[in-house]
Amino acid sequence: MIIFNLMSIKQGQWAVLLWPYLLTASIPLDCRDEQGGLSHCPSISQEKLLDRVIQHAELIYRVSEESCSLFEEMFIPFPLQLQRNQAGYPCITKALPIPSSKSEIQQISDKWLLHSVLMLVQSWIEPLVYLQTTLNRYDGVPDMLLNKTKWVSEKLMSLEQGVVVLIKKMLDEEMMTTTYSEQGLFQDDGQPEMLEYVMRDYTLLSCFKKDAHKMEILLKLLKCRQNDMHSCA
Repeated sequence: MIIFNLMSIKQGQWAVLLWPYLLTASIPLDCRDEQGGLSHCPSISQEKLLDRVIQHAELIYRVSEESCSLFEEMFIPFPLQLQRNQAGYPCITKALPIPSSKSEIQQISDKWLLHSVLMLVQSWIEPLVYLQTTLNRYDGVPDMLLNKTKWVSEKLMSLEQGVVVLIKKMLDEEMMTTTYSEQGLFQDDGQPEMLEYVMRDYTLLSCFKKDAHKMEILLKLLKCRQNDMHSCA
């Protein structure tokens, strides 16, 4: 079991960063009405909806970056930072058919760009809810980290709504759900050592940060294609 020294001098530095701005300045992307139907976003033009979806993806990536850095700074000693890729926890979206190289991304259709984003978003909704519960195992975890991870989890669900409506607007298709199972990640392992919990959560945050960046890239490529297909790199 590891003993964590949560240094309060770091928390003040994070409190003055972008976080308060993100909470007040982000454009809402709430597509559901009081009955749970997707009635709000369809009234927005396709161009404006895409812009809002992109903004949400940008903010999610930015806050995921801050969350990962804060977690690393407070819980991961430097030697373990060097070993994180050898911790035995591959990214949960590794098995998804998402293009990874620049050439693959450039060759896929607009339809597959949107479905790739939706697959990534849906695959991360449950793991981020799971993360909220695991962080409660930490002694003295800062509210800043809890608030950031909760905010990202909520905004990811809003992003899903926006992407679903975009698919209906642009492709005239119904929502696609993923069949990927995260069972291996969430199975009960009894009472593993705290180090195992820490490395698992660290991998989760690191992988989500990477996938959040990929969502942003794919959506911006889609936006570029809508404006001028030949100028997109």
